[in-house]
Amino acid sequence: MKDLKDHLSTTLKQLRKDRGWSLDAAAAATGVSKAMLGQIERGESSPTTAVLWKLATGFKVSVSSLMEPLPEITADTVIRDAQVIRNIPGDKGMAVAPLFPFEPRFGFDLMELTFMPGYERLSEPHEPGVIEHITVISGKMEILTDDIWHPLEMGQTIRFRGDRTHGYRNRSDEKAVTLSVIHYPHRA
Repeated sequence: MKDLKDHLSTTLKQLRKDRGWSLDAAAAATGVSKAMLGQIERGESSPTTAVLWKLATGFKVSVSSLMEPLPEITADTVIRDAQVIRNIPGDKGMAVAPLFPFEPRFGFDLMELTFMPGYERLSEPHEPGVIEHITVISGKMEILTDDIWHPLEMGQTIRFRGDRTHGYRNRSDEKAVTLSVIHYPHRA
């Protein structure tokens, strides 16, 4: 499997080329500094989850497309192994396995997200219309929506607007493993 930094470097360069954007234009569209964009494109930086989301929102692509190429679909039945595809973005308190990256025909990402003990992250709003669904598979954690932290335990699910400020935290002594479905309604 291709390294996250290598894939992101190649993908970011291609996205800029496809749009005819300079580093300055990409920085303006994403809110990520020109210097950081250059480091990512050269494979010198392992961006945080927050930076990945800024890139996805600015380029109007799914976050999973920045983590790995779309799997080649050769059959209707596809099996993927989270152990094999799990990545740890630059913030290190979270592991991400893009189980089924975004495909336009479905309109969503399906990811396994693992939040380590003590992890907390506030997320800026994603593009308009993005909806997130989180189901806790093991452990417990909290999700911030509408200025309220909602506690969730194993088996509980929450749906919320990803186009508003939201957050994730794990105050327990054990990791929390979740399934996340992120729906992008305006992607062709």
